[in-house]
Amino acid sequence: MTESTTLTTELLVLGGGPGGYAAAFYAADLGKQVVIVELEEQLGGVCLHRGCIPSKALLHATHLLHQAEHANEFGIQFQKPTIDLDKLRSWKQNTIQTLAKGIDSLASARKVTVVKGRGYLEDSRTLRVESTEGQRFIQFQQAILAVGSQATLPSAFDLGNPRVMTSRAALLLEDIPDRLLVIGGGYIGMELGSVYARLGSQVSLVENQDRLLLGVDPDLTTPVVRLAKEAFNEINLGAKVEKLATRGSEIEAQIQLASNQSVTQSFDRVLVSVGRSPRTQNIGLENTKIGLDPKGFIQVDERLVTAESHIAAIGDCIGGAMLAHKAHYEARDAVEALVQSEEPTLTPHIPAVVFTDPEIAWCGLTETAAKEAGRKHQVAKFPWAASGRAISVGQQHGFTKLIFDPDTQQLLGAGIVGNGAGELIGEAILALEMGATAYDLAKTVHPHPTLTETLMEAADVFYGHATHFRSS
Repeated sequence: MTESTTLTTELLVLGGGPGGYAAAFYAADLGKQVVIVELEEQLGGVCLHRGCIPSKALLHATHLLHQAEHANEFGIQFQKPTIDLDKLRSWKQNTIQTLAKGIDSLASARKVTVVKGRGYLEDSRTLRVESTEGQRFIQFQQAILAVGSQATLPSAFDLGNPRVMTSRAALLLEDIPDRLLVIGGGYIGMELGSVYARLGSQVSLVENQDRLLLGVDPDLTTPVVRLAKEAFNEINLGAKVEKLATRGSEIEAQIQLASNQSVTQSFDRVLVSVGRSPRTQNIGLENTKIGLDPKGFIQVDERLVTAESHIAAIGDCIGGAMLAHKAHYEARDAVEALVQSEEPTLTPHIPAVVFTDPEIAWCGLTETAAKEAGRKHQVAKFPWAASGRAISVGQQHGFTKLIFDPDTQQLLGAGIVGNGAGELIGEAILALEMGATAYDLAKTVHPHPTLTETLMEAADVFYGHATHFRSS
């Protein structure tokens, strides 16, 4: 190990994910001297290297398989596709590297100093960084903690067997198992389960709740569940994996079904997707005044500032929606709170997307939350079976749902299920932020034939006179 060195900076950012590098770049644009510390070889964090980007690349590739399989419905017949797993992995990795190199070049252009290694707070003004190149200390005036989260692997499932995977290992795509068990029916389990199912695995999913994608309005999940039941070998709801054990080259799972019957099944691989936990342990927080809540998330105020007034925290490590775009948004607020002492200008609406087939996207107040809170609301829903564009591309199994205040007609929330829902939700989130009403959406001219028209027609449903749909 080389001799210790010391570096000083105005702003330290711990963590190089979508929140961390966004904060570092923004602060640098404001003229601050910035050092960012990242454990991995490149910036980008879990989202770029082991999450959002590789999973969406694989979902796109396997979506092509699904489209080819169903092309005969349009009178086009393809031969059975062959899968070159090495080339698929290489393509996925090239996608990641293209983006990672772009982020690294942006850091260099902004003169942001990137330090590779594991950071540990010696005190509230000093970070120790350990790496293969040695040990160094960074003295900072202000800091932003963007340490992210990690996939949870309950001890009962941790066999030390690499064939029991979290999403990180599943995205490596080392092979296509004949039989895959997915534990957890949230968005990660559903997305990656779909990838492996389309690649040829027999996928069995176990979810201990009574429905999939808990937290999403049930009606939005209906088309997704229907297609999942066709793609997966079996889906067991209200069930629980009681035990996993290694049996030769197989993983044996003891599963308690909803009927309380216990069954034992064997699998080639197991994907555990039961949630994520913050990376707040072993980073030296105990050497500061910074507090954690009972779940291990860093406690911050409305300005994202911790109990140390010169240290802020953002992203997954402070809880809430564990989404890259939330961390990116918080990055600027945190920089402004520390560097410019500004108050947050608004509480943003955070959209969410599940990249299943079909996609689900939503923002603002959900119908479920409105009912639970007793909030007065009116739902306007336009079925894609009435959309010329949806029918012409074979994607009529979806709908657009808008939630309004019946008195003020103001948009409160939106939910979309269907092809490209993640892109379409952008209009709804802008409408929410601008305080749009049903009238605003209904009177905005949308191009025909497009799926964007479904937002306009859903607003027309609110008034009871959608051109292409008449509600009963």
